[in-house]
Amino acid sequence: MIRGALAPTSRRVTNLPALDDRLARILARKDELEALLAEAAPTEYARLAKELAELEPVVARIEALTAARRELAELDRLLAEPGSDAELEALAKEERAALERRLPDLERAVRLALLPKDAADEKSAILEIRAGTGGEEAALFAADLLAMYRRFAELQGWRFELLELSETDLGGVKEAVARIEGKGAFAKLKFEAGVHRVQRVPVTEAGGRIHTSAATVAVLPEAEEVDLALDERDLEIDLFRASGAGGQHVNRTESAVRVTHKPTGMSVVVQDERSQHRNKARALALLRSRLLERERAEKQAARAADRRVQVGTGDRSERIRTYNFPQNRVTDHRIGLTLYELDRVLAGGGLATLVDALLAADQAARLAELG
Repeated sequence: MIRGALAPTSRRVTNLPALDDRLARILARKDELEALLAEAAPTEYARLAKELAELEPVVARIEALTAARRELAELDRLLAEPGSDAELEALAKEERAALERRLPDLERAVRLALLPKDAADEKSAILEIRAGTGGEEAALFAADLLAMYRRFAELQGWRFELLELSETDLGGVKEAVARIEGKGAFAKLKFEAGVHRVQRVPVTEAGGRIHTSAATVAVLPEAEEVDLALDERDLEIDLFRASGAGGQHVNRTESAVRVTHKPTGMSVVVQDERSQHRNKARALALLRSRLLERERAEKQAARAADRRVQVGTGDRSERIRTYNFPQNRVTDHRIGLTLYELDRVLAGGGLATLVDALLAADQAARLAELG
């Protein structure tokens, strides 16, 4: 059961000269790229082919809109002819009405295709979960969130790799870091960043009272070396023995790695008793992702100052969602969406409903900015 879901926009945009000019330029660029590719040197071919591939989905939507408009004009011409056959006229009117109903969706599809793309959207994601206020209950809730995202990733066909895990004696999670590998993982998960609140009777509570606890989720785009280069002179690397299970190998080998970025003071610790080299590579990758996200957050904050409607900023102080166990309810406070299927959300499948609604709301907000 859903409450507060956003209805898709169906308003027809009638004032389109500026849009039409832009569409014409895109079609002209597509023709130009095809001509250039026919004679391109090997060094230029890949770049031109990539640009053409990025334009093709936009061109397909433009052509669908153009075809519908052309058909509408033809029907108008037919209906304007005097002495038309009554049966043919009735059929033309019916087809015209159907086209009128389709045009707003076609125009919206084109506008969505023209929205500026986030360069990080196609990347894999780094997921970080930390227990917040609420002691052991917050850690147990953090463990629930970790399991939810793991199952969601599996349902999406993504690879889920746990990089770091700190647990409590009762199986709760103090802190967890995971890599979620899959095309578009960051695009789907980026609105999960923020404070997640839980309301339930803790397993540690004998009196049966409902407690409120919280966990913090951060989602970073996985950065590659081409995205952000690290100067080794800016890094301080420390090696020490890994903690936790691992037997003699852990006790005898300094396999854990701490990498500190001296200009920012940002530090990352990764420990895996099997390989010091792997730990270092993971730590550098994680540090690179966190530094890249820091840059992205600064740019987002500057842009968000002028936004009238915004779906989450990734601000870790923002309470984004409440999970109420007694009512089997999940509420996303940013878009006012409530699902009465908490069990399905935590099982991973129901999370897709929230993710899709957040993406749709973000698209609507950005479309509104374009006017």
